[in-house]
Amino acid sequence: MKRKIPLAWLQVSRERSRLLVAMAGIAFADMLMFIQLGFRTALYESNTQLHRAIRADLVLLSPQARNIVNLTSIPRRRLYQAKSLQGVQSVQALYADFVDWKHPQTKKKTSMLLLGSEPTRSPFNLAGVDRNLDKLKYPDTVLLDTGSRGDYSTTIQAVQQGQSVPTEIRERQVNVKGLFLSGASFAADGNVMTSDVNFLRVMANRKASEVSVGLITLEPGVDPNQMAAALRLLLPHDVKVLTRKQFAQFEEDYWAENTSIGFIFNLGTAIGFVVGTVIVYQILSSDVADHMAEYATLKAMGFRDWYLLSVIFQEALILAILGFIPGYAISYGLYGLTRSATNLPLFMTLSRATTVFVLTILMCLVSGAIATRKLRSADPADVF
Repeated sequence: MKRKIPLAWLQVSRERSRLLVAMAGIAFADMLMFIQLGFRTALYESNTQLHRAIRADLVLLSPQARNIVNLTSIPRRRLYQAKSLQGVQSVQALYADFVDWKHPQTKKKTSMLLLGSEPTRSPFNLAGVDRNLDKLKYPDTVLLDTGSRGDYSTTIQAVQQGQSVPTEIRERQVNVKGLFLSGASFAADGNVMTSDVNFLRVMANRKASEVSVGLITLEPGVDPNQMAAALRLLLPHDVKVLTRKQFAQFEEDYWAENTSIGFIFNLGTAIGFVVGTVIVYQILSSDVADHMAEYATLKAMGFRDWYLLSVIFQEALILAILGFIPGYAISYGLYGLTRSATNLPLFMTLSRATTVFVLTILMCLVSGAIATRKLRSADPADVF
């Protein structure tokens, strides 16, 4: 191995321009895979962050519900029916709807997810909600998600100083008196939280009996899966019962199976792999063609095909490592730039970097395997 690796390195580094082209091609393919995989993860994480933050063991939904911004209401009495079961500690109604929100400073309208619940207990384990619950008891008062997409620095600063910032939701004036942190998603530019009474004031066409999500908290020691099975037997078929984990999976499945976005990101990753394979193949194939006489000479000296093939595979491995480094560095910077511009949870993770690195090595080895077909035709008789 010590004798083979220098030969592969000399072959790769002999023509610097070809080496730089190969590195650039692999880096571009890695960037494409990093971006597609990053956006796919951000898609799922951003759209399930509220699901994962819910303070409940079980969730009641309408069978017609598609995702959190397309929820069909369920009868509120289903919560009282669920409360009758032994082992259920408490129930809470959550109202949710997609609304037009007017930016307090720019006055431009954007799409936000409006959430309403009883102001006595927060349905979410989110920073800032608990300490601002008392403010929601006042009429037309809302809490703003500081992770919302857009420039809210002036509003955030004013609220932190104890001021009330007026704005409008669906042409109704409300006052921002508190802040919390959740984050934007692919479905909404951010979130606004208020009380159930204020929610119904804004959404004048909704009735208090029409609940978007029913939240059920169980007593300590009660198995959520067993209680979910009991509730499915008790409640009519106009609701479905999910655990908190299933609720998050329900949202993820919607984006993965019922929209084209998840497919597009997977397709983009596959295209990046194919592009990189083609580029590396062109480089290795040209290298083999340029040194066919030398390979034939090595055969005449007694070197077997497996040795020459191992040299090509080592070249492919070297190119994979050299191309991955700039691809990783540029993608890391693009993640930060995109995160600042969109407020999406786009971060470089060890698992994603490992995945792309393995794909890069596989991509280059596949290219090397294809390129070695020419090497088998190297005949010493062509030289001597």
